[in-house]
Amino acid sequence: MGVFAAEAEISLGMLSKIEHGQSAPSLNTLVRLAQAARVPVTALFRGLDEEHDIVIIRKDEGYEIEHEGSVSAAMTTTLTEQRDDFPLYQHPGVEFIHMLMGTMEYGYGATRYSLAAGDTMQLHGEVAHGPTRIVETPVRFISLKVYPVVGAE
Repeated sequence: MGVFAAEAEISLGMLSKIEHGQSAPSLNTLVRLAQAARVPVTALFRGLDEEHDIVIIRKDEGYEIEHEGSVSAAMTTTLTEQRDDFPLYQHPGVEFIHMLMGTMEYGYGATRYSLAAGDTMQLHGEVAHGPTRIVETPVRFISLKVYPVVGAE
């Protein structure tokens, strides 16, 4: 850690305080930390809220989930090739992903999950998420987002 702190041009003590939430770094310090980690500065903000449970239902398994006081939107996505820049998404509510075909690695916060045809994943939309790697093409999945209705009890 000492080498990393030196590369980011901050003290090891300051790095520890930032890591444990005891100090809020300036934007300049965040840029230096990102450069030392060799990641874009936006990567430092991914997965800030990743203390949520995740549910994955494997093919041929069953599970019933009800969400009252919500509205939903669905879409089908097809991925035919590997990319280095899959976008990450964050939104209110809950999202369900059901794999129709192919195999992919799907990121949720700092964790990666393997999803294959027939698998279903439930996740909290506030946590950064999205495809990270295509394993077997084509990948086709249904995404159903359930948004809370404002004022619903």
